[in-house]
Amino acid sequence: MNARSYLSVWRPWLMFFTIGRPFSGIVCALLQMTGIGWPFAVNWAMSELEKYEAGEKKSKKSLRDGFDEFPQIL
Repeated sequence: MNARSYLSVWRPWLMFFTIGRPFSGIVCALLQMTGIGWPFAVNWAMSELEKYEAGEKKSKKSLRDGFDEFPQIL
């Protein structure tokens, strides 16, 4: 578990700010302020974190694959 995973459980609104989604962070903070909305905020933050990390892995892989193909083109 990384730091963002802990943030998504304990401070879901702050996790949105770390991935560059401030509007979602504000909405999540409003959800978190209510006792009923806390589980929904945590669930939303965890799912968005998974999407963000999958996108990072995909972009790193595409960059790595692109550099592997570069010498073959020349």
